[in-house]
Amino acid sequence: MQGGVRKRGDNWYYYFDAGRVDGKRKKIERKGGKTKKEALSNLRKALDEFENGGSFVDQSEISVADYFDYWYENYVMIDLKYNTQVAYKNIIDNHIKPKFGHYKLKSVQPDVLQSFLNKKLLTGFTKNTISGFYGVLSKGFKMAVHPYKFIKENPMQYVTLPKKSSNKNEIVRKGDDLKVITLEEFNKIIERFPAKTTYYIPLQIGFHTGMRIAEVCGLTWDCVDLEKGEIHVEKILIMRGNVPEFGTPKTEGSIRNIKIGKTLVDILTTHRDQQKINKERYGTHYTQNNHVCTKENGTIVSQNSMKYLSRVVNYDLGIKFNFHSLRHTHATMLIESGANTKGVQVRLGHSRHSTTVDTYSHVTPKMADDTVDIFENKIK
Repeated sequence: MQGGVRKRGDNWYYYFDAGRVDGKRKKIERKGGKTKKEALSNLRKALDEFENGGSFVDQSEISVADYFDYWYENYVMIDLKYNTQVAYKNIIDNHIKPKFGHYKLKSVQPDVLQSFLNKKLLTGFTKNTISGFYGVLSKGFKMAVHPYKFIKENPMQYVTLPKKSSNKNEIVRKGDDLKVITLEEFNKIIERFPAKTTYYIPLQIGFHTGMRIAEVCGLTWDCVDLEKGEIHVEKILIMRGNVPEFGTPKTEGSIRNIKIGKTLVDILTTHRDQQKINKERYGTHYTQNNHVCTKENGTIVSQNSMKYLSRVVNYDLGIKFNFHSLRHTHATMLIESGANTKGVQVRLGHSRHSTTVDTYSHVTPKMADDTVDIFENKIK
């Protein structure tokens, strides 16, 4: 195969014949360096790659920071949902760029990426957060190989998610454990936020259904059937800054019907009647909407407003809590009481049964104790 070098301006370029593409001769030309020697060396490498691999890949000089900006604009912003866009942007700007941003994309090695994830775990980030870092890096580097062809190999294919140490003497890292509250703690929270307060209804819905916070805040009355005792989850509330809008649920499995018992039906019935009273009382000053979770004047309760709830419960009541605790508590209570995990999966809206089983594996020891107790009582 023929090739050569030539000088253009202050730089040397190499070129070679890449054969026919669509019936036409194709010539490859790339910058080879500042000197003729560099250009000849790079020409030999390019010819070797082309002849042995059947294709030529130009290893770009693009930095990690510039590449992930490009990837974010051309993939994340186009194909992913808003909440995912926000989460990825946070990971890229606050974690990937500060650590790798100045690296050349082609120079990042697996050991550096593995060390990055390991240190994040050891410094206190949760397993779910580490999975988020891993997912962004894996997808980003994979697409750098194909379709973008910035690099020839994905370094993340050699990187694994760090596992939590089994050493019982190791200090427990914050957030690794699920925040499950007791019934006594939930009642304590309800005493602090009783009926007619802003957070009473969201708390009751979360506790009785295991719905996610965005699902609770996005719930409207047309999706609640009090006669059948059923809630239909078909949308979520998204906050674009301070502007609320509806979005689609997390996965297809998240679109579901949830049966509710008499306790929650009675609570929601009373709340709906109270909303009607509030509309008459406030008149034109009432914010008209069809949301279930609203403040007294009709203003919707959003994820942003719920942050105050978590602060009060954690610091004033001394209970380790966030709204997702209600989801974990709901599922844990069901499984410990003997509910089928497949039914719990559908109720929670998990797309895979394995997610439910893996997430709530912490209840297995108690279930094992209960099982043997049942057997012992049977034979006595």
